[in-house]
Amino acid sequence: MRAARLALVLLVGGCAGQTVRPDVITLAVLSSPNSLDPRVGSDETSQRIHTLIYDYLLALDDRLRVVGGLASSWEQADPLNYLVRLRKGVRFHDGHELTADDVVFTFNCFIDPTFVSPRKGAYRSLKSVEALDPYTVRFTLKEPFGSFPINLVMPVVPKGAGADLRDKPIGTGPYRFVSFAVDDRVELAANPDYFRGRPANGGVVLKVVPDEIMRALELRKGTIDIVVNDLSPDVVHQLAADQTVSIAESAGTDYAYVGINMRDPVLKDRRVRHALGYAIDRQAIVDHLRRGLARPAVGILPPASWAFDAGVFQFSHDPAQARALLEEAGYRDPDGDGPEPRLRLSLKVSTNEFIRLQAAVIQQDLRAVGIELDVRSYEFATLYADVLKGNFQLFTLQWVGVSDPDMLRRVFHSQQMPPNGFNRGYYQNPGVDRLIDAAMAAPADEDRRRLYGQAQRIIAEDAPYISLWYKTNVAVSRTVVEGVKLTPSADFTFLRDVVKNRRPAG
Repeated sequence: MRAARLALVLLVGGCAGQTVRPDVITLAVLSSPNSLDPRVGSDETSQRIHTLIYDYLLALDDRLRVVGGLASSWEQADPLNYLVRLRKGVRFHDGHELTADDVVFTFNCFIDPTFVSPRKGAYRSLKSVEALDPYTVRFTLKEPFGSFPINLVMPVVPKGAGADLRDKPIGTGPYRFVSFAVDDRVELAANPDYFRGRPANGGVVLKVVPDEIMRALELRKGTIDIVVNDLSPDVVHQLAADQTVSIAESAGTDYAYVGINMRDPVLKDRRVRHALGYAIDRQAIVDHLRRGLARPAVGILPPASWAFDAGVFQFSHDPAQARALLEEAGYRDPDGDGPEPRLRLSLKVSTNEFIRLQAAVIQQDLRAVGIELDVRSYEFATLYADVLKGNFQLFTLQWVGVSDPDMLRRVFHSQQMPPNGFNRGYYQNPGVDRLIDAAMAAPADEDRRRLYGQAQRIIAEDAPYISLWYKTNVAVSRTVVEGVKLTPSADFTFLRDVVKNRRPAG
């Protein structure tokens, strides 16, 4: 059925549709934003729109380093204090100038006990925020935290903004809010007074198209101009043959892995975990299931990160080595070439079609070395609840948008086991803890990079995760669209440079 629907997309002919204004760029998104207030909205669609309406106090470059945004500069005055200096002359869409008071108001929300936001956890180390003058803000921490500046990669809202910001946002960004029709579209107009220069197009429409086949169909017809990371590898592969579309790619930050319960009597043996790593053919998953839109992963930090260590241990596909390790661990083949396995394990996955196909490949790879894998699929909410409770031997999930090496602490530090953090496999290594703690306190990026690199090397050898792949970002657009350039995080900031130069032939 899926193949038939996809074939229908590729057979649709006729003249491509146009938006009412030809200089407006139309994108397809999966769902409506849950809030246009960046202090609250945390779903992917909301965050994508935030990058168009608002500017961030600090930003990330292509190496995921913190750089200036609304701030012209910043410095760490001492281990507990950061001084941020704002650009002058930046104006909100209602005309008033952005000042330190707006920044103080925005970040005070996250330390206000009465303010409800899923983002507040990132600011637990923040003690206070104060304006030293109209363009200088001081952030004071409760304890040293070298990764704190990445928490300033956050949109700034106007002082006094209330609940109405959810549906009627006012920012300083390249686009002004026009309208929002729930489950239909969000319309934005170019901001002629944007401090970085007026966008190259007249505006952006984000059209809600929940069904993937319909997204491909509308792209083919020309009723939408761009889809970013919201088409499966199979659909992208099919559309690549269509001369009316173009494809842009970039190395991404999403990370797929097999999580391991380190308390399990079988899996606490590192030889068994290494056997799993050698048995799984990650390149085959990348080449065939991901259609090349990924690369084999070696750890939770993406290669784009300034803190990534390329020298970590990594698994090759080596079934013979996997069998040897199982033999060494005491899991001998009971019947030679017969059907009896060396051992049995269970893998919990979601009901997503791609994830189930990937699990079937992993199951086949493990069977080839004598491990019988019982794959159990669940609705995501049920799977996630089991992962949080430690009710698993193995599971597969993805980390989305990994941008800061502090993820090593949140996922692998022994003090970050549930409910305190994301160490859901109960991994413990005192040496890793010491390195991460030292990196957190180190003020210089070079020291932090060295310490995080050492931690990555130990973690890779210990294999609390079996890394699978890093996602490749992909944008599929009409050939009339020019200027598409994706960032590692695949945000929508590139849109201000996008133009439509001509109408397609009908």
